[in-house]
Amino acid sequence: MTDFARASPERVPESVASNELRALAEGHHSRSVRPLWTRDLSGHLVKAYAIEAPGRAVSEREEHAAQALAAGHLASGRARGSLGLAVLLVHAGGDGDYVLVHTWIEGYMSDLAVFVGPPGEPDRLRPGRQGLAPCVWEQAVLAHERDAFSTHVLGGDADLGRRLSAWGGDVVRAAVR
Repeated sequence: MTDFARASPERVPESVASNELRALAEGHHSRSVRPLWTRDLSGHLVKAYAIEAPGRAVSEREEHAAQALAAGHLASGRARGSLGLAVLLVHAGGDGDYVLVHTWIEGYMSDLAVFVGPPGEPDRLRPGRQGLAPCVWEQAVLAHERDAFSTHVLGGDADLGRRLSAWGGDVVRAAVR
């Protein structure tokens, strides 16, 4: 076993998929993120976002389909330890559409459901395969949300209503990479 920190900076370990990583780097681009709403849904306070690849937009139809999927998933959230706060990501991706429902649960942990489908066909969204995790653009939004949750809800000193209001107002509206 080689200690990578001591290896030459020009050396790429054989275990790394060099060609694939270079191809990903060449195609990497920004995606726009905008808040959709923060509202009660299936016993949860939910903050929703649209993530849009170049040339794609989240339509009202796609937003409503995502909201219905989230409502169904969140309906059993308490059985999974939900604390009643969630984030909904509606992602019009380059290769398909994605809906993520991220819920804060007991013990400083979170629950994640990922739904996938062909572009522009929200009626065909289905649960993603086991182990599927957020992409780089979705993770950018979830990283912001982790910070917002930690700062406003866990770290706030105001009453809980004010902390939740601050959490709900702390949104991403930007191009993310």
